[in-house]
Amino acid sequence: MNFCHLYAIIVYTIGSVAMSSELFNMITIFYAIITVIIVIVIIFLIIKNIKKQYRDTITNLERNKNLIISGSILSELNKVESLINNKELEDKYNYWKSIFKSIKDEDVPKITDELIEAEERTSGKKFQDVNLDLASIEFKIYLAKSRAKRLLDDIKEITLSEQKNREIVTKLKSEYRSIFLQYNNNNKEDYSLIQIPLELQFENVDKLFSAFEMAMENNVYSEVGKIVKALDDTIGNLKIVIEEAPSIILMGKRMIPSRIQEVSKIYERMINEGYNLDYLNIDYNISESEKKVADIFDRLNVLNLEDSIFELRTILDYFDRLYADFDKEKIAKKLFDEYLRSVILKCKKLKKIISGISSKLDDIKYSYDLTDDDVKIIGELSHEVGACEELYDGVVASFREKKTAYSRLSKEMEKINLRLVKAEDKLDYTLRSLGSLKEDEIRAREQLDEIRSIIKQAKAHMGSFKLPVVPKNYYVELDEANEAIKNMIIELEKKPISIKTLNTRVDTARDLVLKLFNTSLEIVKTASMAESAIVYGNRYRAINPSIDSGLQKAERDFFKGNFKSSLEYAISSINVVEPGIHKRLLEAYKKENQEVK
Repeated sequence: MNFCHLYAIIVYTIGSVAMSSELFNMITIFYAIITVIIVIVIIFLIIKNIKKQYRDTITNLERNKNLIISGSILSELNKVESLINNKELEDKYNYWKSIFKSIKDEDVPKITDELIEAEERTSGKKFQDVNLDLASIEFKIYLAKSRAKRLLDDIKEITLSEQKNREIVTKLKSEYRSIFLQYNNNNKEDYSLIQIPLELQFENVDKLFSAFEMAMENNVYSEVGKIVKALDDTIGNLKIVIEEAPSIILMGKRMIPSRIQEVSKIYERMINEGYNLDYLNIDYNISESEKKVADIFDRLNVLNLEDSIFELRTILDYFDRLYADFDKEKIAKKLFDEYLRSVILKCKKLKKIISGISSKLDDIKYSYDLTDDDVKIIGELSHEVGACEELYDGVVASFREKKTAYSRLSKEMEKINLRLVKAEDKLDYTLRSLGSLKEDEIRAREQLDEIRSIIKQAKAHMGSFKLPVVPKNYYVELDEANEAIKNMIIELEKKPISIKTLNTRVDTARDLVLKLFNTSLEIVKTASMAESAIVYGNRYRAINPSIDSGLQKAERDFFKGNFKSSLEYAISSINVVEPGIHKRLLEAYKKENQEVK
């Protein structure tokens, strides 16, 4: 039975006994004792766990300490000892041996002592001091390991030197043979300018290979690395020279001089033809290019090819771009010659049109009631064309001085031409606007005749049917239409004519006359149908008194001119005996109108 079970049984037993004040005190004391015991047990377990963690850490540090001195260091030192045949190597060996001894006899024992002290403090529960000790021990192990690793790496540079360097030199020899064969198999004339320094460099490589063998035989490892590096640099440079020198010689001795000659001929010919090419700085750039090529060949003689290919290609690209610049100037000259003639003609044409409008501007303003703001565009256009003409004269003056390139002259002319095109568009719009004023006047007079014709048709239509009385709304609309026509005529006879007002008068008159025409059609149509309905319904008067009453109302409204209500009374009366009479009457009316037409 464990402690918890015992505790539960005691509680249960005490709970089942009758409670008294004395028993209650005993239970309280018992609970307090149990609580203290539990706290003590927990503290004990925590301390035990902390000690275990520290001991695990100390064990790991002990393991790392034992790994500081590896057997490979002693093995490599023994290899170096067997290779000693000169003072330099012997001094290095003794130095490395002293470092190894220092690590083994000083660093490691100190770490061991500190680990023992940390173990003792852990047992004594001095955990704060243990934390500081462990951090110090870990740092010292790291330093000792770093010293040991660096020592091993330094020793291996000697013990592995022969194998490593021989592998490197073997690859370099293979590469060197390939370079030498490429040189001999290529056309020797490709290297004619650098044949002597090139062959001297081959001799230097052979001497370096011999020096390497001698250094390896005498175990002079401090010199071996230098020799290997010199071989690597020299052979690498030789490879670049063998691969790039023919291209450098070809570009520097043939292609660039040929380009310079061609460009110089084109340049001189275009100068004689009147082109200004100062902005290209061709003479200066040719001189600089020749200096750069000379410098490249000076460096080539000492087998220094750094950036030579790039610089020569840059020079070639410059001369190739000059051809495009020459073509651009030729195209620009053609454009300039075209603009020289077309721009001045456009200026003169616009000035003539604007001058003609300006001379009639007062009459136009008076005739059509225009304000200064309405016609200020004419003055603006005149000013714009004048400014373009001044700019044109300035460009022509620059052309005659022959100090400006055609590419720039053509751009200036293009800008002037663009401004003139915009001015031309504005002038065209203005002319159309002014022309539309006269067209509006002519159209208004034509529409007056049409409106008069429509009003006559409306009157004729009213007379086509014998109405007992004409409705008042017809006369009202007739008066409105006549008044609108009168206002339209007055506006047409005005001097000056306000086109805006005239257009309003025309629209008003047309709308009112069309309204009158539609009203006349509606009156005649309704009256005709009402009359037909009354006549048709007379056959039913004697049969049905309600029909007779409805038709009497229809007749009364008909003679009063209320044709719509008359029709409604007649149809509603007849509809009692003949449903759908309205539809038949409407069809009969349409048929009658078609026969009349």
